[in-house]
Amino acid sequence: MKLTLGFSPCPNDTFIFDALIHQKIDTEGLTFEVCFDDVETLNQKAMNGVLDITKLSFHAFAYAADKYALLDAGSALGFGVGPLLISKKYTPESLIVELEKGNVDLRVGIPGKYTTANFLMGIAYPQLQNKQEMVFSEIESALLNGQIDLGLIIHENRFTYQDKGLTKIVDLGDYWEKLTGCAIPLGGIVINRSLDITVQQKVNRLIRKSVEYAFANPKSSIDFIRKHAQAMDEAVMYKHIELYVNQYSIDLGVDGRKAIDTLFNLALEKNLIPAVQKDLYV
Repeated sequence: MKLTLGFSPCPNDTFIFDALIHQKIDTEGLTFEVCFDDVETLNQKAMNGVLDITKLSFHAFAYAADKYALLDAGSALGFGVGPLLISKKYTPESLIVELEKGNVDLRVGIPGKYTTANFLMGIAYPQLQNKQEMVFSEIESALLNGQIDLGLIIHENRFTYQDKGLTKIVDLGDYWEKLTGCAIPLGGIVINRSLDITVQQKVNRLIRKSVEYAFANPKSSIDFIRKHAQAMDEAVMYKHIELYVNQYSIDLGVDGRKAIDTLFNLALEKNLIPAVQKDLYV
């Protein structure tokens, strides 16, 4: 049985899925047709039900939960892993001054409307509404050439922005942790509800095995990771993996599910997402 599988070319995803798609583990008769896309493209595909299995932002999951259920394996949650709001022009103090003066037209580059990063910024800075969607890897350049005033960065850019003379305004992951006491839910792996439940459970089991294999053999996937990492320095690649792949990627557990439920409940309270009618989990 062949299933379509979508994930990003970022090191955390290629690290997680290498053993699965290259059959370094027993895939129990399943094969996978892989689709690489940036997170917002994956979000859009999920909302349209395009793939059998896909990575998506938890924010976007609210709009795709009628079609997909969340697997316990493969998610990106953690502490100290949140998106950052950065700037070339402003410091944290000068931004407060601008907002107090009523200057809410500041141009903000975001990595996608349905990213969890954008949701968190909406909680922390609801007045910032002049948003420009762009590919996450282009946000730093847009700040440097004056296209935007503020940038919301995710993934490996959190390791590179300082080298380019950019300033952190706020770590939105830290903001979330202080607000809720929970790990921050960034992205999850969901599977189409139309697939038989035994297939759903098998895929969950295989992704868990793939993550466990990756942890046990961390150098096994290096060629695959490097191939898709856009000439990223190897040390940065492994920092990226350490940040986003952890025990929650093996199994959400009670704490992981609590963090996701807290995110959805808070978003519903603030009318940021529609009510979800189905159980989130496989």
